Amino acid sequence: MRRLLVFQHVPHEILGTLDPLLRDAGFRIRYVNFGRNPDAVPDLERYHGLIVLGGPMNCDQVTRHRHLATEIAGIQTAIRDGKPVLGICLGAQLLARALGAHVTGNHRKEIGWYDVGPTREGEKDPLFRHFEGHEKIFQWHGDTFAIPHGAVHLAASADCAHQAFRFGHNVYGLQFHLEVDEPLIHRWLRAPVNARELEGLQGVIDPGRIALETPQFMPRSRALGDAVFGDFLRLFQGRHRRTVLPSR
Repeated sequence: MRRLLVFQHVPHEILGTLDPLLRDAGFRIRYVNFGRNPDAVPDLERYHGLIVLGGPMNCDQVTRHRHLATEIAGIQTAIRDGKPVLGICLGAQLLARALGAHVTGNHRKEIGWYDVGPTREGEKDPLFRHFEGHEKIFQWHGDTFAIPHGAVHLAASADCAHQAFRFGHNVYGLQFHLEVDEPLIHRWLRAPVNARELEGLQGVIDPGRIALETPQFMPRSRALGDAVFGDFLRLFQGRHRRTVLPSR
């Protein structure tokens, strides 16, 4: 049975729709909850792949969240061993940092539903070929990553040029959230840390509008997520080839 390791940061950021896809494909999933156990040092050798989920912290808060350095080292190990790696939101930023790229604040926060479209390279990508031009995709982030050296820029939005990248053939970073379903979005809107963030924006982002738009955009988002993640799972069928990380 294939074993998958998942780095988790907060209780409300979970695999979402990815969970049933993985279980139906026969994966055994193990979460490492760094919010509960910040001193955990997982052994990547025991697993066939890695998914790094989102969270409210940023990559530079290593003093406050010392597990971030452990995660970056773990990501680097998984990439060197040629294992499939998927980073979502904060996970994509940690992945970019592990590959030597800068992570900075974006000029504008994206919280809610935004148009995301593939680049020319993205249109040819095995996962992003499922995009039908610009798609409405859910986002919740204030930071952004540079595209790592040697990686392929896959997607962009009007307010955030770097929405996704691929390194090699089996390492993907996604700034956006294709793993959400409607109950998960409402859970995020109620989460205290997220509610405080929205209050601090003083009406710039309207949670009521997000709640109203979610039933409209969710069916296509679910279908797109199933297609994209379904093709990501097929990467586990190939043989692992050791990968050289880019020089810094």
